[in-house]
Amino acid sequence: MTIVDASVVDQQIHALIAQGRLEEAEAIVRPLLASGSGPIPLWRLLAQLSRQQGRLAETRAVQEMLVEAVPGDLSGRFDLAETLLLMGEFERGWREYHYRYSLSHTTRIERKVQRPRWDGRPMPGRPLLIHDEQGYGDTFQFIRMVAWAKERSQAHVILEINRESLSLAERCKGADELIVRGTLPPAFDVHCEMMSLPMVMGLKLDDLPGTIPYLSPSPTRVAKWRRRLAKLPRPLVCLVWAGRPAHHNDANRSMTLADLAPLAMPGVTFLAVQKGPKAAEAKTPPAGMTLLALDDEIDDFEDTAAILSIADLLISVDSSPVHLAGALGRPVWVLLPFIPDWRWLMDRADTPWYPQTRLFRQSARGDWPGTLARMANELAALRDKIR
Repeated sequence: MTIVDASVVDQQIHALIAQGRLEEAEAIVRPLLASGSGPIPLWRLLAQLSRQQGRLAETRAVQEMLVEAVPGDLSGRFDLAETLLLMGEFERGWREYHYRYSLSHTTRIERKVQRPRWDGRPMPGRPLLIHDEQGYGDTFQFIRMVAWAKERSQAHVILEINRESLSLAERCKGADELIVRGTLPPAFDVHCEMMSLPMVMGLKLDDLPGTIPYLSPSPTRVAKWRRRLAKLPRPLVCLVWAGRPAHHNDANRSMTLADLAPLAMPGVTFLAVQKGPKAAEAKTPPAGMTLLALDDEIDDFEDTAAILSIADLLISVDSSPVHLAGALGRPVWVLLPFIPDWRWLMDRADTPWYPQTRLFRQSARGDWPGTLARMANELAALRDKIR
C-alpha cells in the first residue's frame, strides 16, 4: 500500500467513525493489516476502533506495539495512558500519563517550570509548588492529594490554583500558602503538577478514596440557599445534562435536557444547576418535570457547592459538578457513555474516587434511553423512600 492509499483510507475511515459506523470502518481497516504490518496511521485507527467498541485488551496491545515502534510519538503514549488508566492499570498508566503535554489539545496548559519536579521524597521545610493544570473537575478530584503530598514531603506547600476554585481550596487541608493561577509564585525549590502527584506518589486503587469529604461548602452560602429552597417539596434533585462544549469527547458525554424526559415524574423537584450554553434549555423543561432553573442565581462554585450540600441528589453527565459533589461527600448519579473517561474505569456501578457516587453506564453505544429507563426506576424508589 502506498502512502497515498493510506491517506485515502484514513479519510474514508474517519468519515465512517464520524457517522458512528464503527463496524464498517473496522471491516475496511482489518484486512489491510492482516499480515501484521502496515502503515502506522492504520494501526492507530484500529486501536481507536477497538477502544470505541470496548475491546480494551486488544486496544492496549496495539497501542503498546505503537509506543514500542515510535517511542517519541507523545500522542500515542497519551492514548496508551488513557487505556491503561481506564483498565485500572495505575502503575504504568500514571507514568505514561506524564506524556500528556505538548499535544495539540494540551499545549495551552503546559508550563515550562525551570525547577525540578518533586520526586516524592521528604523535603522538610523546603518550598514545594503544586499547581493545578486542567479542568475544574480535575482540580476537585485531585486536590485531595495535596494533603497527602504535604504529609509525605513535610514541605512548605504552595498551592497555585484557578481563581474559580480558590475559596473552596482555602477550606481544604494541605497547603501552607494559596496563590491564584497566573500570578507570580513565591520562591520554590521543586514543583509538581497536581495531576502528576499520582505518578510521583505511586497512587494505587487501594489508596482511594482517602478522607471524604475533603471539600466543604461556605456556611454563609449554605444558609442563603437553605432559605431560597426551603419551601420546595423534597426530594430535591439537581440536574446537569451537558459538560464543557470544547471537551474532546463532549459529543459522547453530553445530552440535552429533553433527553432527560424519562426522569420526569410526580413528587420530584428538579433544580437545574447547568451552566454554559445549554443552561437556557431549563426554560422549557420536558412535560411533567417540575424544574427550577437556577443558572442566573449561581454566581460561582461556592453557590453550586451550597446547593449540592442541601439537595438530596445530583444527577449529571460526566462534568465538574460531579467531582465537586463527590469531594463534598454528596450523593451523585453519573450518566456515562459506553466508553467513559478513564477515571471511571469499566464494568462497575461504583467508583473508588467517591463513595457516595453511583455510575449509570450505557450498555451499548449511544443507548441513553435504556440507561435513563434504569435510572428512572431507581429515582422513583428514592422518591418513595424520602417522601
